[in-house]
Order: sequence, then C-alpha cells, then structure tokens
Amino acid sequence: MNSERATGVVLRTRPLTDTSLIVHWLTADLGRLATVAKGARRHKSPFRGRLDLFYLADFSFARSRRSELHTLREVNVLETHPGLRQDLALLRQASYCATLIEQTTETEAPLRALFDQFSRLLGELPKQPARPQTVFGFEMKMLEDLGLKPDLADTKLSAGARQILERLGELDWGAVMRLRLSGAQEEEIRAFLHGFLIYHAGKIPRGRAAALSGG
Repeated sequence: MNSERATGVVLRTRPLTDTSLIVHWLTADLGRLATVAKGARRHKSPFRGRLDLFYLADFSFARSRRSELHTLREVNVLETHPGLRQDLALLRQASYCATLIEQTTETEAPLRALFDQFSRLLGELPKQPARPQTVFGFEMKMLEDLGLKPDLADTKLSAGARQILERLGELDWGAVMRLRLSGAQEEEIRAFLHGFLIYHAGKIPRGRAAALSGG
C-alpha cells in the first residue's frame, strides 16, 4: 500500500488499545486527519517520544479505504514547543485553540491558512504571559479563515471594542499579545465572541473560561 506524506501539528492523542494510539493532526495540505500509531505505547516503539501534544512533524501514513482512521508509518519531529509545557496557563490556551479547531472544521478539508495561524501561535505563546487577547485573537483569525468573520459594524459593541476586534484579526501574534484591554472591553469582547461562536458552531469547548483566566 502506498504512503502519503504530510506536515502536521498534533492536536490530540488518545489510547486505542493497550499498545496503540490514535493521533489527531492538523496538517498544512490535508486539513484535519486521524492516524493510528500501532504499537506506539510499547516501550521500544519507534514512535515513542515522537507523538505528543503540539509537536510539529513530517509524517507518512497509509490511507484506509474503509474509514477516516489511517495507519501512521513514520514520524520526523520538527518542533516540540517545550515552552508550552512549562506554563499551565499557556498550555490551557493552546489546548482550547486545538479543541476549537476540531469542533469547527470538517475532516480532511484544506485548512492551509488555519494551519499557518495555529503554528505561528504555538511558536509565539511562550514569549508572553497568558492573556485573554491571545484567545480572542485566535478566535477572530480562525473565524476569518473559515469565512465567518463578524460584521462588526452591525453589532451593539462599543467603538473601542469594535476597534480592538478589528485589530485582533489584522495584527501578527506578537502585536496581539502586546495589546492592552480595559476590564470592560475584555468582558464585552468575551461575551460577544462567546455568543458568535455558539451561534455558528453550536457549542464551544468548556476550556474557554480556563484559557481566558490567564492563571
């Protein structure tokens, strides 16, 4: 059986059997896909130490003809993002964003822009303390990438909140993280995006409150 190759970020892993692992990826060219790493939980597995949350890797897999769960063959780790594992607040933000991607996108649909945004976010997160504007920024950028950008002119948001939301969608991650929001603006934006995401996605991950707490 021929192998396909992809570059992807690990969004989530979970056990399949006592020895095997299911790995959910966000890839540059193939969108979201799932692979089974046979024997990955064995001590001497060639996959050991290569499959963890938010690892960036080149990998190959054999496509299944019967399901959306493909067979992982090889993994070459490019980046492990160790800084995320040194700060629980940052890890919560990255985890929320990963879960949001899973809940709002279809499997194996092209998501190049979203892959690029998420990859850049993972690289920038450890450079600043966890702040709510980082989560708001990802939500805005993701909505735009999915063609769901809010029409901010047609809202009851204050002028200041509208301006910040526009900037969150436009600025690079370093600038997003340096933005300063008042307490009132933070609460206004939090509530607006919560309602917008619920309306368009049906639900949002429970981890949003923890991701926004910064602690």
